[in-house]
Amino acid sequence: MDESAPLAVELRGITKRFPGVVANKDIELRVRRGEVHAIVGENGAGKSTLMKTLYGMHRPDEGEILLDGTPVTFRSPADAIAAGVGMVHQHFMLADNFTVLENVVLGSGPTKGVRLDRAEARRRIREISDSYALGLDPDTLVEDLGVGDRQRVEIAKVLYRGARTLILDEPTAVLVPQEVDELFGNLAELKREGLTVIFISHKLDEVRKVADSITVIRRGTTVGTADPRTTTAKQLAEMMVGAELPTPATRTSTVREAPVLQLTGVTVASLDGRRVVDDVSFTVHEGEVVGIAGVEGNGQAELVDAIMGLRPLVGGTLVLGTDDVTRWSTRQRRDGGIGFIPEDRHRQGMLLDAPLWENRILGHQTRPPSAKGAFIDRKGARADTERIMREYDVRAPGPDTLAVALSGGNQQKLIVGREMSASPRLLLAAHPTRGVDVGAQSAIWELLKDARAGGLGIVLISADLDELIGLSDTLRVMLRGRVVAALDPARLTPEELGSHMTGAAQPAGAA
Repeated sequence: MDESAPLAVELRGITKRFPGVVANKDIELRVRRGEVHAIVGENGAGKSTLMKTLYGMHRPDEGEILLDGTPVTFRSPADAIAAGVGMVHQHFMLADNFTVLENVVLGSGPTKGVRLDRAEARRRIREISDSYALGLDPDTLVEDLGVGDRQRVEIAKVLYRGARTLILDEPTAVLVPQEVDELFGNLAELKREGLTVIFISHKLDEVRKVADSITVIRRGTTVGTADPRTTTAKQLAEMMVGAELPTPATRTSTVREAPVLQLTGVTVASLDGRRVVDDVSFTVHEGEVVGIAGVEGNGQAELVDAIMGLRPLVGGTLVLGTDDVTRWSTRQRRDGGIGFIPEDRHRQGMLLDAPLWENRILGHQTRPPSAKGAFIDRKGARADTERIMREYDVRAPGPDTLAVALSGGNQQKLIVGREMSASPRLLLAAHPTRGVDVGAQSAIWELLKDARAGGLGIVLISADLDELIGLSDTLRVMLRGRVVAALDPARLTPEELGSHMTGAAQPAGAA
Protein backbone atom coordinates (compact mmCIF):
# COMPACT_ATOMS: atom_id res chain seq x y z
CA MET A 1 0.00 0.00 0.00
CA ASP A 2 1.20 3.52 -0.80
CA GLU A 3 2.23 4.89 2.60
CA SER A 4 2.26 8.41 1.13
CA ALA A 5 -1.47 8.30 0.33
CA PRO A 6 -3.51 10.74 2.44
CA LEU A 7 -5.61 9.46 5.33
CA ALA A 8 -9.27 9.01 4.40
CA VAL A 9 -10.35 8.07 7.94
CA GLU A 10 -8.63 8.55 11.26
CA LEU A 11 -10.07 7.56 14.65
CA ARG A 12 -8.27 8.89 17.71
CA GLY A 13 -8.93 7.49 21.17
CA ILE A 14 -12.49 6.35 20.45
CA THR A 15 -14.29 5.04 23.55
CA LYS A 16 -17.90 3.87 23.59
CA ARG A 17 -19.71 2.68 26.71
CA PHE A 18 -23.05 0.93 27.13
CA PRO A 19 -24.69 0.09 30.48
CA GLY A 20 -22.46 -2.47 32.15
CA VAL A 21 -19.93 -2.75 29.32
CA VAL A 22 -17.18 -0.79 27.58
CA ALA A 23 -17.57 -1.79 23.91
CA ASN A 24 -14.65 0.30 22.61
CA LYS A 25 -11.75 1.64 24.65
CA ASP A 26 -9.21 4.13 23.33
CA ILE A 27 -9.37 2.80 19.74
CA GLU A 28 -6.86 4.08 17.17
CA LEU A 29 -7.43 3.56 13.44
CA ARG A 30 -5.76 5.02 10.34
CA VAL A 31 -7.17 4.21 6.88
CA ARG A 32 -5.53 5.60 3.75
CA ARG A 33 -7.45 6.85 0.74
CA GLY A 34 -7.90 4.18 -1.96
CA GLU A 35 -7.09 1.13 0.19
CA VAL A 36 -9.02 -1.91 1.39
CA HIS A 37 -8.49 -1.85 5.14
CA ALA A 38 -9.58 -4.88 7.17
CA ILE A 39 -10.65 -4.76 10.81
CA VAL A 40 -10.42 -8.20 12.39
CA GLY A 41 -11.28 -9.57 15.80
CA GLU A 42 -13.46 -12.09 17.58
CA ASN A 43 -17.24 -11.74 17.62
CA GLY A 44 -17.93 -9.31 20.44
CA ALA A 45 -14.50 -7.66 20.14
CA GLY A 46 -16.12 -4.30 19.29
CA LYS A 47 -15.61 -4.15 15.50
CA SER A 48 -19.21 -3.45 14.54
CA THR A 49 -19.71 -0.99 17.41
CA LEU A 50 -16.68 0.96 16.19
CA MET A 51 -17.96 1.09 12.63
CA LYS A 52 -21.46 2.07 13.74
CA THR A 53 -19.81 4.95 15.59
CA LEU A 54 -17.99 6.00 12.42
CA TYR A 55 -21.30 5.72 10.53
CA GLY A 56 -23.16 7.97 12.99
CA MET A 57 -25.33 5.24 14.56
CA HIS A 58 -23.55 5.76 17.91
CA ARG A 59 -21.99 8.87 19.42
CA PRO A 60 -18.55 8.22 20.92
CA ASP A 61 -18.17 9.00 24.62
CA GLU A 62 -14.56 10.00 24.05
CA GLY A 63 -12.28 10.49 21.09
CA GLU A 64 -12.26 12.13 17.69
CA ILE A 65 -13.24 11.18 14.13
CA LEU A 66 -11.39 12.76 11.19
CA LEU A 67 -12.31 12.47 7.50
CA ASP A 68 -9.63 13.57 5.05
CA GLY A 69 -7.86 15.25 7.96
CA THR A 70 -10.86 17.27 9.12
CA PRO A 71 -12.59 16.57 12.48
CA VAL A 72 -16.28 15.66 12.06
CA THR A 73 -19.23 15.01 14.35
CA PHE A 74 -21.98 12.70 13.12
CA ARG A 75 -25.36 12.82 14.86
CA SER A 76 -26.94 10.25 12.53
CA PRO A 77 -26.17 8.04 9.52
CA ALA A 78 -27.59 10.83 7.35
CA ASP A 79 -24.68 13.03 8.48
CA ALA A 80 -22.19 10.26 7.62
CA ILE A 81 -23.74 9.71 4.18
CA ALA A 82 -23.65 13.43 3.48
CA ALA A 83 -19.92 13.34 4.32
CA GLY A 84 -19.32 10.44 1.93
CA VAL A 85 -19.35 7.48 4.36
CA GLY A 86 -21.68 4.55 3.57
CA MET A 87 -22.22 1.25 5.36
CA VAL A 88 -23.40 -2.15 4.12
CA HIS A 89 -24.67 -4.11 7.11
CA GLN A 90 -24.24 -7.86 7.58
CA HIS A 91 -28.01 -8.34 7.52
CA PHE A 92 -29.36 -6.69 4.39
CA MET A 93 -32.02 -4.00 4.54
CA LEU A 94 -33.91 -4.58 1.30
CA ALA A 95 -37.59 -4.78 0.38
CA ASP A 96 -38.13 -8.08 -1.43
CA ASN A 97 -41.21 -6.89 -3.33
CA PHE A 98 -39.39 -3.85 -4.76
CA THR A 99 -37.12 -3.77 -7.81
CA VAL A 100 -33.39 -3.12 -7.64
CA LEU A 101 -34.06 0.45 -8.79
CA GLU A 102 -36.70 1.06 -6.14
CA ASN A 103 -34.48 -0.30 -3.38
CA VAL A 104 -31.48 1.74 -4.47
CA VAL A 105 -33.31 5.08 -4.74
CA LEU A 106 -35.57 4.60 -1.70
CA GLY A 107 -35.47 7.90 0.16
CA SER A 108 -33.01 9.65 -2.13
CA GLY A 109 -34.52 10.94 -5.44
CA PRO A 110 -33.89 12.03 -8.21
CA THR A 111 -37.30 13.62 -8.75
CA LYS A 112 -39.32 15.52 -11.32
CA GLY A 113 -41.43 17.71 -9.11
CA VAL A 114 -42.77 15.23 -6.52
CA ARG A 115 -42.38 12.18 -8.77
CA LEU A 116 -39.37 9.88 -9.02
CA ASP A 117 -37.43 10.43 -12.25
CA ARG A 118 -37.12 6.74 -13.11
CA ALA A 119 -35.22 7.32 -16.35
CA GLU A 120 -32.49 9.29 -14.60
CA ALA A 121 -32.37 6.81 -11.70
CA ARG A 122 -32.08 3.89 -14.13
CA ARG A 123 -29.26 5.65 -16.00
CA ARG A 124 -27.31 6.33 -12.80
CA ILE A 125 -27.76 2.77 -11.50
CA ARG A 126 -26.58 1.28 -14.80
CA GLU A 127 -23.61 3.68 -14.75
CA ILE A 128 -22.70 2.60 -11.18
CA SER A 129 -23.20 -1.07 -12.04
CA ASP A 130 -20.97 -0.82 -15.11
CA SER A 131 -18.29 1.30 -13.40
CA TYR A 132 -17.86 -1.13 -10.50
CA ALA A 133 -18.72 -4.41 -12.29
CA LEU A 134 -21.78 -5.04 -10.10
CA GLY A 135 -23.83 -6.67 -12.87
CA LEU A 136 -27.20 -5.29 -11.71
CA ASP A 137 -30.43 -5.00 -13.71
CA PRO A 138 -32.45 -2.08 -12.26
CA ASP A 139 -35.78 -3.73 -13.12
CA THR A 140 -35.21 -7.10 -11.41
CA LEU A 141 -37.26 -7.84 -8.29
CA VAL A 142 -35.02 -8.25 -5.23
CA GLU A 143 -36.93 -11.40 -4.21
CA ASP A 144 -35.58 -13.04 -7.38
CA LEU A 145 -31.95 -12.32 -6.47
CA GLY A 146 -29.45 -14.57 -4.71
CA VAL A 147 -27.48 -13.50 -1.66
CA GLY A 148 -24.46 -12.26 -3.61
CA ASP A 149 -26.61 -10.08 -5.90
CA ARG A 150 -28.51 -8.69 -2.91
CA GLN A 151 -25.22 -7.63 -1.39
CA ARG A 152 -24.30 -5.84 -4.62
CA VAL A 153 -27.63 -3.98 -4.44
CA GLU A 154 -26.65 -2.79 -0.95
CA ILE A 155 -23.27 -1.64 -2.29
CA ALA A 156 -25.03 0.17 -5.15
CA LYS A 157 -27.29 1.93 -2.61
CA VAL A 158 -24.38 3.56 -0.81
CA LEU A 159 -22.54 4.39 -4.06
CA TYR A 160 -25.73 5.98 -5.41
CA ARG A 161 -25.71 8.29 -2.40
CA GLY A 162 -22.18 9.43 -3.21
CA ALA A 163 -20.15 7.40 -0.72
CA ARG A 164 -16.38 7.55 -1.17
CA THR A 165 -15.66 5.45 1.92
CA LEU A 166 -17.55 2.15 2.24
CA ILE A 167 -17.86 0.13 5.44
CA LEU A 168 -18.68 -3.56 4.82
CA ASP A 169 -19.73 -5.44 7.99
CA GLU A 170 -18.88 -9.16 7.69
CA PRO A 171 -19.59 -9.07 3.92
CA THR A 172 -18.62 -12.71 3.30
CA ALA A 173 -20.55 -14.25 6.22
CA VAL A 174 -23.51 -15.29 4.05
CA LEU A 175 -21.65 -15.93 0.77
CA VAL A 176 -20.52 -19.20 -0.80
CA PRO A 177 -16.91 -19.36 -2.12
CA GLN A 178 -17.78 -18.36 -5.69
CA GLU A 179 -19.71 -15.31 -4.42
CA VAL A 180 -16.77 -14.35 -2.20
CA ASP A 181 -14.50 -14.31 -5.26
CA GLU A 182 -17.03 -12.11 -7.09
CA LEU A 183 -17.20 -9.71 -4.13
CA PHE A 184 -13.41 -9.43 -4.06
CA GLY A 185 -13.50 -8.58 -7.75
CA ASN A 186 -16.01 -5.82 -6.96
CA LEU A 187 -13.74 -4.48 -4.21
CA ALA A 188 -10.82 -4.36 -6.62
CA GLU A 189 -12.97 -2.25 -8.97
CA LEU A 190 -13.93 0.10 -6.13
CA LYS A 191 -10.28 0.52 -5.19
CA ARG A 192 -9.28 1.13 -8.82
CA GLU A 193 -11.80 3.98 -8.93
CA GLY A 194 -10.18 5.57 -5.86
CA LEU A 195 -12.76 4.53 -3.25
CA THR A 196 -11.80 3.43 0.25
CA VAL A 197 -13.18 0.22 1.74
CA ILE A 198 -13.21 -0.72 5.43
CA PHE A 199 -13.84 -4.46 5.66
CA ILE A 200 -14.94 -6.03 8.98
CA SER A 201 -14.18 -9.73 9.20
CA HIS A 202 -12.85 -12.60 11.26
CA LYS A 203 -12.02 -14.86 8.27
CA LEU A 204 -8.28 -14.52 8.29
CA ASP A 205 -7.41 -16.16 4.96
CA GLU A 206 -9.96 -13.94 3.19
CA VAL A 207 -8.63 -10.85 4.92
CA ARG A 208 -5.06 -11.65 3.87
CA LYS A 209 -6.25 -12.14 0.29
CA VAL A 210 -8.17 -8.89 -0.14
CA ALA A 211 -6.80 -6.30 2.33
CA ASP A 212 -3.99 -3.81 1.86
CA SER A 213 -3.63 -3.37 5.61
CA ILE A 214 -5.17 -4.85 8.76
CA THR A 215 -6.10 -3.49 12.19
CA VAL A 216 -6.67 -6.08 14.93
CA ILE A 217 -9.14 -5.47 17.77
CA ARG A 218 -9.32 -7.58 20.93
CA ARG A 219 -11.71 -7.03 23.82
CA GLY A 220 -12.69 -3.59 22.61
CA THR A 221 -9.30 -2.05 21.95
CA THR A 222 -6.74 -2.03 19.14
CA VAL A 223 -3.86 -4.44 19.71
CA GLY A 224 -1.91 -3.70 16.55
CA THR A 225 -1.76 -3.39 12.78
CA ALA A 226 -0.49 -5.95 10.31
CA ASP A 227 0.67 -6.20 6.70
CA PRO A 228 -1.24 -9.06 5.00
CA ARG A 229 1.71 -9.72 2.70
CA THR A 230 4.03 -10.62 5.59
CA THR A 231 1.62 -11.77 8.34
CA THR A 232 0.36 -15.36 8.50
CA ALA A 233 -3.14 -16.43 9.51
CA LYS A 234 -1.67 -18.02 12.63
CA GLN A 235 -0.01 -14.76 13.63
CA LEU A 236 -3.27 -12.85 13.10
CA ALA A 237 -5.18 -15.44 15.15
CA GLU A 238 -2.72 -15.06 18.00
CA MET A 239 -3.21 -11.29 17.91
CA MET A 240 -7.01 -11.75 17.89
CA VAL A 241 -7.47 -14.40 20.57
CA GLY A 242 -4.05 -15.09 22.03
CA ALA A 243 -4.03 -18.62 20.61
CA GLU A 244 -3.07 -20.48 17.46
CA LEU A 245 -5.52 -20.87 14.59
CA PRO A 246 -7.71 -23.91 15.33
CA THR A 247 -8.02 -26.87 12.99
CA PRO A 248 -11.13 -28.98 12.34
CA ALA A 249 -9.02 -32.14 11.89
CA THR A 250 -10.78 -35.07 13.54
CA ARG A 251 -9.26 -37.53 15.95
CA THR A 252 -9.32 -41.31 15.40
CA SER A 253 -12.48 -42.91 14.01
CA THR A 254 -15.37 -43.44 16.42
CA VAL A 255 -17.81 -44.93 13.87
CA ARG A 256 -19.89 -47.79 15.28
CA GLU A 257 -21.96 -50.43 13.50
CA ALA A 258 -25.39 -49.31 14.70
CA PRO A 259 -27.20 -47.03 12.21
CA VAL A 260 -28.77 -43.84 13.57
CA LEU A 261 -30.36 -42.63 10.34
CA GLN A 262 -31.09 -44.45 7.09
CA LEU A 263 -32.28 -42.55 4.02
CA THR A 264 -33.62 -44.62 1.13
CA GLY A 265 -34.63 -42.98 -2.14
CA VAL A 266 -35.52 -39.69 -0.42
CA THR A 267 -37.12 -37.30 -2.91
CA VAL A 268 -38.40 -33.76 -2.27
CA ALA A 269 -40.21 -31.53 -4.76
CA SER A 270 -40.48 -27.73 -4.96
CA LEU A 271 -43.84 -25.99 -5.21
CA ASP A 272 -43.62 -26.10 -9.01
CA GLY A 273 -43.01 -29.87 -8.95
CA ARG A 274 -39.26 -29.79 -9.65
CA ARG A 275 -37.23 -32.43 -7.78
CA VAL A 276 -34.89 -30.47 -5.48
CA VAL A 277 -33.80 -33.68 -3.71
CA ASP A 278 -33.75 -36.60 -6.11
CA ASP A 279 -33.49 -40.22 -4.93
CA VAL A 280 -30.94 -39.68 -2.15
CA SER A 281 -29.81 -42.69 -0.08
CA PHE A 282 -27.17 -42.95 2.66
CA THR A 283 -26.73 -44.14 6.25
CA VAL A 284 -25.41 -42.31 9.32
CA HIS A 285 -23.98 -44.56 12.04
CA GLU A 286 -23.42 -43.88 15.71
CA GLY A 287 -20.24 -41.85 16.17
CA GLU A 288 -20.12 -40.86 12.50
CA VAL A 289 -20.10 -37.44 10.82
CA VAL A 290 -21.52 -37.59 7.30
CA GLY A 291 -20.64 -34.39 5.47
CA ILE A 292 -22.90 -33.13 2.68
CA ALA A 293 -20.97 -30.94 0.23
CA GLY A 294 -22.40 -28.87 -2.60
CA VAL A 295 -22.60 -25.40 -4.03
CA GLU A 296 -25.49 -23.63 -2.30
CA GLY A 297 -28.81 -24.30 -4.02
CA ASN A 298 -28.15 -27.91 -4.98
CA GLY A 299 -30.56 -29.50 -2.51
CA GLN A 300 -28.60 -29.64 0.75
CA ALA A 301 -30.90 -27.26 2.62
CA GLU A 302 -34.02 -29.06 1.37
CA LEU A 303 -32.50 -32.41 2.41
CA VAL A 304 -31.97 -31.18 5.97
CA ASP A 305 -35.51 -29.79 6.06
CA ALA A 306 -36.84 -33.19 4.90
CA ILE A 307 -34.95 -35.06 7.61
CA MET A 308 -36.25 -32.58 10.19
CA GLY A 309 -39.83 -32.95 8.91
CA LEU A 310 -40.08 -29.38 7.65
CA ARG A 311 -40.69 -30.54 4.06
CA PRO A 312 -42.78 -33.51 2.96
CA LEU A 313 -41.28 -36.35 0.95
CA VAL A 314 -42.71 -37.25 -2.43
CA GLY A 315 -40.75 -40.49 -2.36
CA GLY A 316 -38.48 -42.59 -0.17
CA THR A 317 -38.23 -43.44 3.52
CA LEU A 318 -36.48 -42.17 6.65
CA VAL A 319 -35.58 -44.54 9.48
CA LEU A 320 -34.34 -43.15 12.82
CA GLY A 321 -32.74 -45.98 14.76
CA THR A 322 -35.28 -48.74 14.15
CA ASP A 323 -38.29 -46.42 13.74
CA ASP A 324 -39.73 -45.50 10.34
CA VAL A 325 -40.23 -41.74 10.87
CA THR A 326 -41.19 -40.90 7.27
CA ARG A 327 -44.62 -39.67 8.34
CA TRP A 328 -43.66 -38.33 11.76
CA SER A 329 -44.16 -34.63 12.51
CA THR A 330 -41.25 -32.35 13.33
CA ARG A 331 -42.30 -32.45 16.99
CA GLN A 332 -42.21 -36.27 17.00
CA ARG A 333 -38.80 -36.30 15.33
CA ARG A 334 -37.43 -33.87 17.90
CA ASP A 335 -38.83 -36.01 20.72
CA GLY A 336 -37.36 -39.06 18.95
CA GLY A 337 -33.84 -37.64 19.32
CA ILE A 338 -33.05 -35.30 16.40
CA GLY A 339 -31.20 -32.09 17.25
CA PHE A 340 -31.08 -29.20 14.78
CA ILE A 341 -28.55 -26.40 14.27
CA PRO A 342 -30.27 -24.39 11.50
CA GLU A 343 -28.59 -22.73 8.55
CA ASP A 344 -29.79 -19.24 9.50
CA ARG A 345 -29.82 -18.76 13.26
CA HIS A 346 -31.74 -15.49 13.04
CA ARG A 347 -34.59 -16.79 10.88
CA GLN A 348 -34.81 -20.38 12.12
CA GLY A 349 -32.94 -20.69 15.40
CA MET A 350 -33.70 -17.71 17.63
CA LEU A 351 -36.14 -15.04 18.68
CA LEU A 352 -33.81 -12.06 18.68
CA ASP A 353 -36.07 -9.82 20.75
CA ALA A 354 -36.63 -12.51 23.41
CA PRO A 355 -34.39 -13.24 26.42
CA LEU A 356 -31.92 -16.11 26.35
CA TRP A 357 -34.02 -18.31 28.65
CA GLU A 358 -36.94 -18.16 26.21
CA ASN A 359 -34.58 -19.03 23.36
CA ARG A 360 -33.37 -22.00 25.39
CA ILE A 361 -36.97 -23.32 25.37
CA LEU A 362 -37.44 -23.15 21.57
CA GLY A 363 -38.04 -26.61 20.14
CA HIS A 364 -37.85 -28.18 23.60
CA GLN A 365 -40.95 -26.71 25.20
CA THR A 366 -42.59 -30.06 26.01
CA ARG A 367 -39.88 -31.49 28.25
CA PRO A 368 -37.95 -30.60 31.42
CA PRO A 369 -36.23 -28.36 32.27
CA SER A 370 -38.31 -26.16 29.96
CA ALA A 371 -41.67 -27.58 31.05
CA LYS A 372 -43.51 -29.02 34.04
CA GLY A 373 -46.40 -31.02 32.67
CA ALA A 374 -48.34 -28.80 30.30
CA PHE A 375 -46.79 -25.55 31.61
CA ILE A 376 -43.59 -23.69 30.84
CA ASP A 377 -41.12 -23.91 33.74
CA ARG A 378 -39.57 -20.43 33.78
CA LYS A 379 -37.41 -21.12 36.82
CA GLY A 380 -36.10 -24.36 35.33
CA ALA A 381 -35.46 -22.76 31.94
CA ARG A 382 -33.57 -19.86 33.53
CA ALA A 383 -31.42 -22.17 35.63
CA ASP A 384 -30.62 -24.38 32.64
CA THR A 385 -29.79 -21.34 30.52
CA GLU A 386 -27.24 -20.35 33.15
CA ARG A 387 -25.77 -23.87 32.96
CA ILE A 388 -25.53 -23.67 29.16
CA MET A 389 -23.86 -20.27 29.44
CA ARG A 390 -21.24 -21.74 31.79
CA GLU A 391 -20.62 -25.00 29.95
CA TYR A 392 -20.65 -23.58 26.42
CA ASP A 393 -18.96 -20.26 27.22
CA VAL A 394 -21.89 -18.08 26.15
CA ARG A 395 -20.75 -14.60 27.14
CA ALA A 396 -23.69 -12.50 28.29
CA PRO A 397 -24.74 -10.78 31.56
CA GLY A 398 -27.44 -13.36 32.33
CA PRO A 399 -30.41 -15.44 31.11
CA ASP A 400 -32.64 -12.34 30.85
CA THR A 401 -30.32 -10.72 28.28
CA LEU A 402 -32.02 -10.30 24.90
CA ALA A 403 -30.58 -12.57 22.19
CA VAL A 404 -30.09 -9.60 19.86
CA ALA A 405 -27.49 -8.19 22.28
CA LEU A 406 -25.16 -11.19 21.82
CA SER A 407 -22.42 -11.48 19.21
CA GLY A 408 -22.92 -14.03 16.45
CA GLY A 409 -20.53 -16.48 18.06
CA ASN A 410 -22.31 -16.36 21.40
CA GLN A 411 -25.72 -16.75 19.73
CA GLN A 412 -24.42 -19.83 17.92
CA LYS A 413 -22.93 -21.35 21.09
CA LEU A 414 -26.29 -20.92 22.83
CA ILE A 415 -28.02 -22.80 19.99
CA VAL A 416 -25.42 -25.58 20.06
CA GLY A 417 -25.74 -25.83 23.84
CA ARG A 418 -29.54 -25.94 23.63
CA GLU A 419 -29.54 -28.73 21.05
CA MET A 420 -26.84 -30.78 22.78
CA SER A 421 -28.61 -30.45 26.15
CA ALA A 422 -31.46 -32.64 24.86
CA SER A 423 -29.01 -35.57 24.44
CA PRO A 424 -29.88 -36.18 20.78
CA ARG A 425 -28.84 -39.33 18.95
CA LEU A 426 -28.74 -37.51 15.60
CA LEU A 427 -27.66 -33.90 15.05
CA LEU A 428 -28.40 -31.97 11.86
CA ALA A 429 -25.67 -29.32 11.78
CA ALA A 430 -26.21 -26.84 8.92
CA HIS A 431 -23.29 -24.40 8.67
CA PRO A 432 -22.57 -24.70 12.44
CA THR A 433 -19.72 -22.16 12.40
CA ARG A 434 -21.06 -19.71 9.79
CA GLY A 435 -20.47 -16.13 10.86
CA VAL A 436 -18.50 -16.93 14.03
CA ASP A 437 -14.92 -16.04 14.92
CA VAL A 438 -11.96 -18.41 15.30
CA GLY A 439 -12.48 -18.74 19.05
CA ALA A 440 -16.15 -19.73 18.80
CA GLN A 441 -15.36 -21.86 15.74
CA SER A 442 -12.78 -23.85 17.67
CA ALA A 443 -15.17 -24.31 20.61
CA ILE A 444 -17.97 -25.59 18.34
CA TRP A 445 -15.60 -27.96 16.54
CA GLU A 446 -14.49 -29.45 19.87
CA LEU A 447 -18.12 -29.85 20.99
CA LEU A 448 -18.99 -31.72 17.80
CA LYS A 449 -15.90 -33.92 18.07
CA ASP A 450 -16.65 -34.80 21.70
CA ALA A 451 -20.30 -35.58 20.89
CA ARG A 452 -19.20 -37.77 17.96
CA ALA A 453 -16.85 -39.67 20.28
CA GLY A 454 -19.81 -40.23 22.61
CA GLY A 455 -21.80 -41.92 19.83
CA LEU A 456 -23.74 -39.02 18.29
CA GLY A 457 -24.48 -39.33 14.59
CA ILE A 458 -24.07 -36.03 12.74
CA VAL A 459 -25.18 -34.80 9.31
CA LEU A 460 -22.93 -31.82 8.55
CA ILE A 461 -23.54 -29.20 5.87
CA SER A 462 -20.98 -26.45 5.40
CA ALA A 463 -19.63 -24.04 2.81
CA ASP A 464 -16.25 -24.25 4.58
CA LEU A 465 -14.50 -27.05 2.68
CA ASP A 466 -11.73 -27.40 5.27
CA GLU A 467 -14.41 -27.85 7.93
CA LEU A 468 -16.20 -30.49 5.86
CA ILE A 469 -13.02 -32.43 5.16
CA GLY A 470 -11.66 -32.09 8.69
CA LEU A 471 -14.77 -33.09 10.64
CA SER A 472 -16.37 -35.67 8.34
CA ASP A 473 -15.86 -39.44 8.42
CA THR A 474 -17.52 -39.78 5.01
CA LEU A 475 -18.56 -37.20 2.42
CA ARG A 476 -21.46 -37.07 -0.03
CA VAL A 477 -21.50 -34.49 -2.82
CA MET A 478 -24.85 -33.12 -4.02
CA LEU A 479 -25.32 -31.62 -7.46
CA ARG A 480 -28.74 -30.61 -8.82
CA GLY A 481 -30.47 -32.54 -6.05
CA ARG A 482 -28.66 -35.84 -6.53
CA VAL A 483 -25.75 -37.43 -4.66
CA VAL A 484 -23.08 -37.60 -7.36
CA ALA A 485 -20.08 -38.76 -5.31
CA ALA A 486 -19.19 -40.57 -2.10
CA LEU A 487 -15.70 -39.55 -1.00
CA ASP A 488 -13.14 -40.36 1.68
CA PRO A 489 -12.18 -37.04 3.34
CA ALA A 490 -8.83 -38.52 4.46
CA ARG A 491 -7.76 -38.67 0.80
CA LEU A 492 -9.22 -35.39 -0.42
CA THR A 493 -8.07 -31.81 -0.89
CA PRO A 494 -10.42 -28.79 -0.87
CA GLU A 495 -9.61 -28.27 -4.55
CA GLU A 496 -10.64 -31.84 -5.43
CA LEU A 497 -13.83 -31.51 -3.38
CA GLY A 498 -14.61 -28.23 -5.16
CA SER A 499 -14.25 -29.97 -8.52
CA HIS A 500 -16.81 -32.59 -7.52
CA MET A 501 -19.18 -29.88 -6.23
CA THR A 502 -19.17 -28.04 -9.56
CA GLY A 503 -19.41 -31.23 -11.63
CA ALA A 504 -15.93 -30.78 -13.11
CA ALA A 505 -14.59 -34.02 -11.59
CA GLN A 506 -15.43 -37.55 -12.66
CA PRO A 507 -18.05 -39.23 -10.42
CA ALA A 508 -16.45 -41.08 -7.50
CA GLY A 509 -18.44 -43.85 -5.91
CA ALA A 510 -21.81 -42.15 -6.42
CA ALA A 511 -24.38 -43.40 -3.99
